Amino acid sequence: MAKLVRQKPPYTEEDVKEVLDNPEWTAEDFARARPASEVLGPAFMESWRRSRGQRGPQKQPTKQLVSLRIDRDIIEKFKSDGPGWQSRLNETLRKALAD
Repeated sequence: MAKLVRQKPPYTEEDVKEVLDNPEWTAEDFARARPASEVLGPAFMESWRRSRGQRGPQKQPTKQLVSLRIDRDIIEKFKSDGPGWQSRLNETLRKALAD
């Protein structure tokens, strides 16, 4: 039967204390602390408040979300040209209206 050998951890408590970048806060540290909104600014705080995947306000005129059935071959053609296919489709429709 194999004998179990207790292995020493790869580091000691003294090692941890030497490289500790984030010491425990004292009462003085808490007294000096300021709210994140004061330190980071409004632009960062707004981006942080939004959930991941949510868009901010549009820079261009607001577009309207619609559900539209378009033949598969047309969608595949626009998608085959790479990212931005929806904008290219929008531009094609705009040109068709101008004619």
